[in-house]
Amino acid sequence: MKFEDIKTIAVIGSGQMGNGIAQVCAMAGYKVFMEDVDMKFVNNGLATIKSSLDKLVKKQKLSQVDADGTFNRIKGTASLKEAIQDSNADLVIEAIIENPEIKNKLWSEANTLAKKETFFASNTSSISITMMAAASKRPEKFLGMHFFNPVPLMELLEIVRGHLTSGETYEIAKKVGEKIGKKIITVNEAPGFAVNRILVPFLMEAVRAVEEGVCTIEDMDTGCKLGLNHPMGPFALLDYVGLDTTLYIADYVYSETGNQLFKAPNLLRKMVRAGLYGKKSGKGFYKY
Repeated sequence: MKFEDIKTIAVIGSGQMGNGIAQVCAMAGYKVFMEDVDMKFVNNGLATIKSSLDKLVKKQKLSQVDADGTFNRIKGTASLKEAIQDSNADLVIEAIIENPEIKNKLWSEANTLAKKETFFASNTSSISITMMAAASKRPEKFLGMHFFNPVPLMELLEIVRGHLTSGETYEIAKKVGEKIGKKIITVNEAPGFAVNRILVPFLMEAVRAVEEGVCTIEDMDTGCKLGLNHPMGPFALLDYVGLDTTLYIADYVYSETGNQLFKAPNLLRKMVRAGLYGKKSGKGFYKY
């Protein structure tokens, strides 16, 4: 398969990341099938895309005609078979829960549904690409395409090469990424990839500092915004990404490497146990 042969993309998962990926792919002209386990999740994802496109029109960054065309190129479905097999998908991008067993099960099933030319990409932020590639039974056609949230606004795309990812697969993914408007960095698989290898220890240390009484949450955020020129402080970012998601990444990389920099503070673990996930639950380090 060549880059020019990529016409239809199946996005598995319609949550915060999945609907963003579906939107940018459709904006670039691809036909997109966005799948989730229940149509209520799919409809929520479609509503988020519609709202995002409406905002772009209001800001005069997109014409109404182009917004309508983008939305019409996205088909929502609760059938994995429809999304992959019936659609004749050329590329499958997975954006589901960060759970290795669930991802591996998906990739095993996707392999039975996809045509042999189709290549696979995971949006995982930390889980081994090589492990999932093995589960897919097509490791040479498998890689990571790690998008950043919110996908329509964040320019970066980490392309992560697994141990057996072919050069052809990498080149196709790179061109797809460029077509959908992303700036590419290339990473050879390692726990945490590139960005999270730096970001997660930074976030863990911010929580530790507050836990130890070094400063307040507000002062740490203000200090990082003004002193490091970050657009938002570490606690605002934790709430935005999700405390549960961040804790999972930290625990996974710590289990893989034993690096103490990734060891999660008790405060973060207790907050997750209490259901304080951040913006998506209405409360984390801040209230929403």
